[in-house]
Amino acid sequence: MRSSEGLALVGKAVARRGGGADNRRVSIYAAILAGGSGTRFWPASTRDVPKQMLPLAGGAPLLRESVERLTGLVPTERTLIVTGARYAAQVAELLPELPAANILAEPRARNTAAACALAAHRVLRDDPDGVVLMLPSDHVISPASELCAALSAAARRAADARTLVTLGLRPRHAATGYGWIDMGEPTADVDGHEVRAVARFTEKPDLPTAESFLAGGRHLWNLGMFAWRADVLLEEVARHVPGVAIPLAAAAPALGTADEAAALTVAFDACQSISIDHGVLEHSERVEVMPCAFAWDDLGAFPALLRHLPKDEHGNVSVGPLVSIDARGCVAWAEDGSMTALLGVKDLVVVRANGVTLVAPVARAQEVKRLVAELEARGLERFR
Repeated sequence: MRSSEGLALVGKAVARRGGGADNRRVSIYAAILAGGSGTRFWPASTRDVPKQMLPLAGGAPLLRESVERLTGLVPTERTLIVTGARYAAQVAELLPELPAANILAEPRARNTAAACALAAHRVLRDDPDGVVLMLPSDHVISPASELCAALSAAARRAADARTLVTLGLRPRHAATGYGWIDMGEPTADVDGHEVRAVARFTEKPDLPTAESFLAGGRHLWNLGMFAWRADVLLEEVARHVPGVAIPLAAAAPALGTADEAAALTVAFDACQSISIDHGVLEHSERVEVMPCAFAWDDLGAFPALLRHLPKDEHGNVSVGPLVSIDARGCVAWAEDGSMTALLGVKDLVVVRANGVTLVAPVARAQEVKRLVAELEARGLERFR
């Protein structure tokens, strides 16, 4: 499939909806990605109840918190949830105030380029000048006011300059598990928020490279949060990833109709699976970054709960009743109300959920996804 085909299809879609009007008014929409299963939080997170549906930070489920953080910036009627078809009913139950048409159910996982294109087509259907905030559903961010101020500024920049704006966080340590953004020259200042060109993206560098990035002061962590006009994003997807653009553009006329589910099934069956970062952002000449400094945590694995849940006098955290003697720095999770008892241990993760008991050192908890992969190999998929 050629990029020219995708550009032609997107051009027709934009023309049908009257795109290209002036941008003095910024119409902001939010599209929250809620399709992943969060394998590093297994067995609490499963294929049926994924990470974003769990109250991992001690409050409401992560998806609920992601929506509530946008209060005052994006109204409910302009909030979209892009999720897997198997989770659509859960999303509707968790967010009953959300219009049913605002839950975009992907029939199969095709990575974030397809999810972003789907959300952009949905916004473009209703608003030719709509700016989309693409946001994750499984992060902890505070204060919400700082996030909303940054997103508002990013949306205005995306509307005025027709660029793809990504939010980058000032790094706190030499992280090897995050993507990094190399900042170029300043391009604008929007309401006190600096905007810079992007020189390059680096995905999960090794430790020496991450240490050099941290010391150099020119790099940011890639948060996976973006602002762009719907039509501009679709132009760039068509230019760089026609394997996503062509199937989604063909399905776009069916969005919001009785034919939506069938059209999306055909589109996603044919759609290339690639991330928006690799497919578009690393190649586009229209990408900018806005440096941010709010508190952020991507909740990568169970040890992250040590940063967010209340600790006892020995540094243990728990979901469910915990009795401990001479136990330190442990994470205990028993969501079914059963009690966890710890004696003479330290730095352990102990999880009881969904008929599975997990015990692992805190230092190796990131490797839990290896156990998930082993389930299929051993014919134990029912516990996944």
